[in-house]
Amino acid sequence: MAESDKENRLRNLSIRKTLHRQAICIANVVSISFADFRIGRFIFITGILLLTTLFSQSCTTKRSVIRQPLREEGETYLLERLNESEVKFDWLNARCNIVVVDAKKSKTEFSGQIRIQYDSAIWISLSPALGIEVARLMITTDSIKFINRLNKSYFVGDYDFISEIFQTTIDFDILQSLIVGNDLHSYENSSFRASIDALEYKLQSTHRLKKRKFLKKDDTPNILVQSIWLNPDSYKITRVNMKEFGEENKRLQTEYSSFKPIESQLFPTVLKIDLQSEKRLAIQIDFAKIEVGAIQAFPFKIPGNYVKMK
Repeated sequence: MAESDKENRLRNLSIRKTLHRQAICIANVVSISFADFRIGRFIFITGILLLTTLFSQSCTTKRSVIRQPLREEGETYLLERLNESEVKFDWLNARCNIVVVDAKKSKTEFSGQIRIQYDSAIWISLSPALGIEVARLMITTDSIKFINRLNKSYFVGDYDFISEIFQTTIDFDILQSLIVGNDLHSYENSSFRASIDALEYKLQSTHRLKKRKFLKKDDTPNILVQSIWLNPDSYKITRVNMKEFGEENKRLQTEYSSFKPIESQLFPTVLKIDLQSEKRLAIQIDFAKIEVGAIQAFPFKIPGNYVKMK
């Protein structure tokens, strides 16, 4: 045991003994002054002893939350722990509340349902609070389908659609990893460097490349500048900053919190996204119910009277 821990323990023991002696003295006075009210003496002693116990627990709690300096670890070790801690699933279904704030501080709230078949498809349904569905998305590795029920329109296309809206390159791997708090599997890990930042582990790469097997024939390889912060106990991702190399004014920042066990895995139930580009967008997703393993349906049918978006 460290010398400081011994000193704290002895000091707390001394304080508890002092409080206990004071409680007995006060109780004796009470018993003399209120001899006919033994119940009052009992309550008083119990109260003082309870306060003594609470004080002891308070000291213990404060001491336990003081973190020891983190041990330095290499990037290989941290990447292995990160991979072990990731959410692993074949099928996922989640209900959530979504708040979107645009550059003009206009806020829109939705109730949502998100279904994912790992590395294959993402299905999203959006509704106003306690309202009927207003939009539905079906996202696969190479296509995006979107229905807007408010103006009876639809879109069918590829990822150029999202890139144009958000003024940055986003693919299926990024979207899937973003939702569940995992690392990118289609990008290489060899360029990461490890460090410690604000009592968390940090992995940083200034030139993270997409793996060749995930590149299409005519693709221009993206180069990501990325920082990942890891909780030192669970090795879950708590923050990610990401941008494309050379695009200083375009940045995607995410924060993960309120981790809860789902099927023996820690899942972040609060996700905050800050997208900075020519258009700034802030999104917060609060997951209310998450289930993994059960096969999900992805219903998506474009009504015949809907008009294609241009």
